[in-house]
Amino acid sequence: MSLWGGRFATGPNESVAKLSRSVHFDWRLAPYDIRVNIAHVAGLQRAGVIKKDDAEQITTALHELAQEVASGSFSFIESDEDVHSAIERGLVSKLGELGGALRAGRSRNDLVVTDFKLYLIDHLLEVADETLELAKTLDEAAKNQMGLVAPGFTHLQHAQPILFSHELAKHSHALLRDVDRMRDWLTRNSVSPLGSGALAGSSLVPNPEIIAAELAFQGVTRNSIDAVSDRDFVAEVLFIFAMLGVHLSRIGEEFTIWNTQEFGWVTLDDSFSTGSSIMPQKKNPDIAELARGKAGRFIGNLTSLLVTLKGLPFAYNRDLQEDKEPVFDSIEELLVLLPAVRGMIATATFNSTAISKGVLDGHALATEVADFLVSGGVPFAQAHEISGKAVALAESKGLEVHELSDDEFAEIDARLTAALRAVLSAQAALDSRTSINGTSSKSVTTQLEQLEVKIRGYSSWIASERKRFSGMMGA
Repeated sequence: MSLWGGRFATGPNESVAKLSRSVHFDWRLAPYDIRVNIAHVAGLQRAGVIKKDDAEQITTALHELAQEVASGSFSFIESDEDVHSAIERGLVSKLGELGGALRAGRSRNDLVVTDFKLYLIDHLLEVADETLELAKTLDEAAKNQMGLVAPGFTHLQHAQPILFSHELAKHSHALLRDVDRMRDWLTRNSVSPLGSGALAGSSLVPNPEIIAAELAFQGVTRNSIDAVSDRDFVAEVLFIFAMLGVHLSRIGEEFTIWNTQEFGWVTLDDSFSTGSSIMPQKKNPDIAELARGKAGRFIGNLTSLLVTLKGLPFAYNRDLQEDKEPVFDSIEELLVLLPAVRGMIATATFNSTAISKGVLDGHALATEVADFLVSGGVPFAQAHEISGKAVALAESKGLEVHELSDDEFAEIDARLTAALRAVLSAQAALDSRTSINGTSSKSVTTQLEQLEVKIRGYSSWIASERKRFSGMMGA
């Protein structure tokens, strides 16, 4: 059914109707639309706009519709323009003209923003939970590999020895930043736009604060024009998803590299690999590669919305119909991708011999030479120069820097004494990095313990928010 048309002599052209139709994707908002309508009806009753008996009938019918939507026995049809018209059609079919009474005091402009916020809150918490599960899987893998020494890389060149656990856990830190952004998003955006009407507010429902509280929002937007045109909250969440996608892409890139024959650091489980249609021997890291590929999609969804928003004037514009599909797409793809990446990591076998094999290649202990000199009072710039000469000498002899003899070190600089030998090992290099963010066993163990505490805190927040919003009227 149409929610407008009284001043029009004819209905819209078929092409206009098709272009305007959004119900085929915004039907995802149906449960939230019903929740918001239930709260709105209560507001209309309190304001004396709807009689108590009528409000009770409408509320009962909305609860029935919610059950029918959940079971699939009620859905949209070809003639429905959007989710709001579909729900009102269902209501009118139950109550006749009374079903249209709930439209008083609100517009699709403020209704859709409220629906969309509730959808996002619900699904953002689901994405946050899946992200935490992935972080826990990475941390568990890091604990299982504790003590395994690996070459650290910068510029894809050997740099310094690190614990492989340190390498794995770095991804957990990035993922927890994503969850922190989700929590920050919810704190900032827990305000209700309902009561803003089309753009000027509502003369029929003067206390939107009560409805906001019934929907579990923390407050009400303070400018009705801004409320119906604001899509900052959508752009913000798409940025969060894009950033999360970038972090998943980096995981995918590393696992793709580690899985090559040249690296041989990881063997992926058959259940998280795929084969070739022509080469029987192939076992491809498709999950890791898809993690890389999806990142472009998430970034594209953010970009498409920002371009849509950049020149919109005044209050609501129909351009804003384009705000939902990028979000639906990002959420649905993430909820498939996150469990797949988690499973890939949880079932992977890390090949310790291959990982630790080249730990001292590329003069990885050159920094230890410089640090040894600094600990003896040599300015670092000078120590760096001396260490570089040691590397040059080693290369001229076809050696690694730590393979130089005591005499050869002494020839470079007399301050490179035999005591240097005590720090020229991977273990000594690791043991010296005892700062809170360092790669020593003690430091990494503490870091993993702290990550566990943070994850428990975020899990508690997710449970608390789910409980709060599951108590919404009509939930």
